[in-house]
Amino acid sequence: MLFIRSCLVAALFTTLSSAALALQPLITDDTGTQGDAGKQVEVGFVDKQASLAGDTTRTRALPLVFTLGVTESLDLYLGMSPTMIRSNVPGVDADGLGNTALGLKWRFFENEGSGTSLAVKPEIRLPVSSGGEAAGLGAGATSYGLALILSQEVSFGAIHFNLAGGRDEFSAASLLPQSNSLRTSVAPVWDINEQWKLALEVGSESVSSAGDTTTTQFVQLGAIYSPTKDLDLALGILRNNDNASPQTSTTTATMGLTWRFR
Repeated sequence: MLFIRSCLVAALFTTLSSAALALQPLITDDTGTQGDAGKQVEVGFVDKQASLAGDTTRTRALPLVFTLGVTESLDLYLGMSPTMIRSNVPGVDADGLGNTALGLKWRFFENEGSGTSLAVKPEIRLPVSSGGEAAGLGAGATSYGLALILSQEVSFGAIHFNLAGGRDEFSAASLLPQSNSLRTSVAPVWDINEQWKLALEVGSESVSSAGDTTTTQFVQLGAIYSPTKDLDLALGILRNNDNASPQTSTTTATMGLTWRFR
């Protein structure tokens, strides 16, 4: 039972390590920024169900992100994620705030002729309390991440590529050793018309801790509806499985709202 509980908590750390949203509902981000003095508010609702060896844990989170455009190509953002965890495993239930994220996105290359752009996205994640860490709400020491983003315009819309790494530091290092993650993903996005976009996302994430590495493969289908140019409504369904033994299978539903303003 202790082994199962530890694996479930570790899976939650991996999923909730960052409060920053990307191109809702996707994990993969694009190179777009808000422009000088542009602002953006993102609100999401994430419902995740993870199953391991007959035990099930359900996590519901409400990630909130505020983004401010400093220049035409540089954004700063602040993100947080109130979270509720419910499980049939005794002692896993928890409520609280996950790691707060502070970061920036800088689009350092753009070729309008070819439709190619590149951006980098560093992030610092502030620690949760020792009790929050033990409950699976986040990492109890300052952690960080870095993503390289490539966006390519194509005839049907755009394709986005991400290469992202991160490090989670835990206050209870003897029980939860520090972990390093590496994620690759690609997401083609189809412009159906002025209001609708459809997306397919596939990717892989490897998490290494105490000499062990677990690799998770994921796929997501998403839809984005824009009733106006400054408002997006998003819906996504994500499925992932890892290569651990026993294996954790996860299904995640995401709804999101993005509002841009000045």
